[in-house]
Amino acid sequence: MKRSLLITLALVVFGAHVVLASTPKNTLVIAHSIDEIITLDPAEILEFSGAELAANVYDRLIGYDVDNVSDIYGVIAENWNISGDGRTYTFNIRKNITFASGNKLTAEDVVFSLKRVILLDKSPAFILSQFGFTPDNIAETMVQTGDYTVKITVDKPYAPTFFLYCLTATAGSVLDKKRVMAHEKDGDLGYNWLKTNHAGSGPYILKKWKPSEIIILDVNKRYWGEMPKLKRVIVRHITESATQRLLLEKGDIDIARNLQPDDIKGLAGNSDITVETRAKGAIYYLGLNQKNKYLKIPQVRQALKYLIDYKGMESTILDGKATVHQAFLPKGFLGSLDETPFSLDVEKAKALLKEVGLEKGFSVTMDTRNVEPTTSMGLAIQASLALANIKLEIIPGEGKQTLTKYRARNHDIYIGRWGPDYMDPHTNADTFARNPDNADDAKSKPLAWRNAWDIPKMTKQADAAVLEMDSKKRAEIYLALQKEHQRVSPFVIMFQDIEILARRSNVNGFILGPSFDSNFYYNVTK
Repeated sequence: MKRSLLITLALVVFGAHVVLASTPKNTLVIAHSIDEIITLDPAEILEFSGAELAANVYDRLIGYDVDNVSDIYGVIAENWNISGDGRTYTFNIRKNITFASGNKLTAEDVVFSLKRVILLDKSPAFILSQFGFTPDNIAETMVQTGDYTVKITVDKPYAPTFFLYCLTATAGSVLDKKRVMAHEKDGDLGYNWLKTNHAGSGPYILKKWKPSEIIILDVNKRYWGEMPKLKRVIVRHITESATQRLLLEKGDIDIARNLQPDDIKGLAGNSDITVETRAKGAIYYLGLNQKNKYLKIPQVRQALKYLIDYKGMESTILDGKATVHQAFLPKGFLGSLDETPFSLDVEKAKALLKEVGLEKGFSVTMDTRNVEPTTSMGLAIQASLALANIKLEIIPGEGKQTLTKYRARNHDIYIGRWGPDYMDPHTNADTFARNPDNADDAKSKPLAWRNAWDIPKMTKQADAAVLEMDSKKRAEIYLALQKEHQRVSPFVIMFQDIEILARRSNVNGFILGPSFDSNFYYNVTK
């Protein structure tokens, strides 16, 4: 029996496609697309799979109830208070937390982790730097005032939930300072080591990561909270929906994360499989680079919004996986706009193109991640653009390849899926409708920057919204901002994501949260 179990586990880990009786009882095996992971450092992670991994190996100061996001509670922070002027937050840290290394977690680790985000200044740094933190002032604005107390001072009296939600982001993960700094080289704050390692206090520890192949997590035996039910989690990189379905039906995996509509329908009536859904904050969109001579023309941008078959894709390619949504704030967020003014209207698109002498069309490329449903969406968009004589060349690639090119703004069109970094509306306003510096060497590089969209007026409006304490007035600002954004932006916002998870019926307790970094494994049982 021992020999059989070892063989079973080895075949699961190393990806052999064979018929297995079942996965090991103490192991959760997941099939998922994880090819976009670039780094495991919370100060750099900005991708879906990487953030989900971090959520299960790190703790943050605070968290929120995934079923009631307005309920914010302490995690590493036992409690906190806010000064009368609304600028200083004092956090009292729990005294019973030990990192996976055995080191005690103290206020020093909290301050180090948050400062490190600012000092490294990688892509997620904007989540904290937007509160006025800089390398020059963090010694005064992020302070350890005791072994278990931290004082953080922001530059303005923001709506309190705005700052608190930002601390729930992946960038707010608390690292083991001693362990990280033991691997520091040339003043990099452990950056090169942490790209492929971890130093957290969460329910699991990283055992192995092989890019675009596998992630293995083992239980953290020193975890301070309720111990996870299963001792190991294996995430296998399997992109094909049909393959995931086959492995799930045979019992070779416990959970399939990327099943497409046809395979979901094919599972109907199978009592061994349970399908769950959860509306997510992620939205599918097209980013139109304003460095392109055609895409920078306002009429062209609007024409493209009328050349998308929204309803057609919703009912076929995305059946059950997404719903039409055309504003940058997802449904469920304060101030979200539910109006959908665009539909496939070829004649209207042609008229807009004719206004600028492009009735004969033009050629353009689109970088497309080679996983479903993105590939099929790309082909559908290619076909509908052709109706107005626009020749779209699809450039396929792995997630990390297309993303790297997009971040360098070397694309024409990019088809992407963007999820909120935190549950405050500024999370999407800050990236879709704000671009404080459009220079190629800008420090802040939101989605508006990636598409070279220079918007000083809209940036000021987004900045004003976070200072409005009245929730009703704040919602009105975001509604107006989204309506203007629909009218002029180089973003074709198309759908809001619905995550589908198919599991063996003996597997329970997987937590699907509203964001990509609020999916948790610790409660799973078999």
